[in-house]
Amino acid sequence: MEIIEITAIEQQKERESTSEDEDWLGGFHGAVSDTFFNTALWFDSFFANDNEEQTNPQSLARIRLGWEPRAADWGEFTQRFRVRLRLPHFENKVDLIFSEDDGQTTGIEDYKNEIPITRDLEDDRFTAALRVINKESDSSFVDTRIGISGGDLFTRARLKLQTDYTKVHAFKMEPSIHYFLGDGFGSRLYLQYAYTPEFDRQLQINYSISGSESYKGARWRHGAYYFKQLDHRSATVASLTVEGERNGERGFIIEEYRLGYRYRVNAIRDWLFFEIEPFLLWEEVRNYDTTPGLALRVEGYFTKQGK
Repeated sequence: MEIIEITAIEQQKERESTSEDEDWLGGFHGAVSDTFFNTALWFDSFFANDNEEQTNPQSLARIRLGWEPRAADWGEFTQRFRVRLRLPHFENKVDLIFSEDDGQTTGIEDYKNEIPITRDLEDDRFTAALRVINKESDSSFVDTRIGISGGDLFTRARLKLQTDYTKVHAFKMEPSIHYFLGDGFGSRLYLQYAYTPEFDRQLQINYSISGSESYKGARWRHGAYYFKQLDHRSATVASLTVEGERNGERGFIIEEYRLGYRYRVNAIRDWLFFEIEPFLLWEEVRNYDTTPGLALRVEGYFTKQGK
């Protein structure tokens, strides 16, 4: 989780010498950031008039690679990526989104963290979508998107309502509906309560449920998370999640319990993050036997905005 104060990142940039741009790591970051930015510039140019001055777009990409060995499977490798290109010729109300999931977040990112730290209810699949921001304010947000996911055309509309997250108690509700050409109509509801007794710690409790015409019943997940910021570069989160299915062919079932403790640190560069997370799994497919595991992850942020 990226619990990093912006002032700390600015201080880090001041401490970095100009030699950073000359080493291979800085060159790699610059090359990847330029690639995404040039792609955004290319897309945005389609909507510009010939006599109109070029307006620079904004690109943001995050890429995460992980190895998550467990007692039952030592070859578990994971990868996640998400690219967002904002097009200024639509008054910054239109994004192009590319990701290896359906783009639905769990809400964990609200605690100064832009990356969801838990899996969504949907299967991992590549998604490319055009998102339109219909309404945006401090307390409400409405967006619609159309695109392709897992080889299937889809459209989705989402409403997000939330209270002030600077307060001790905060709430969020996200209902959404979608239509997939192959799966038909579906819906999803996400609820979250956040308790923040101090600026450096927070307790979150959430619940999400989704259903679709493509299968009988509904998928659900409960989650509890305790965040703690150790300093301006590191943080931890203890988590407990339970997920399963209800009203399906087997009625109400619990498919998995997961207990984890994650440590995340910003090191080497201000855009580079490392994680280690020991965890325990109790899965229905393994008769709820205790399965220990360890997740090791590295994550990079690649962002650029034209002047």
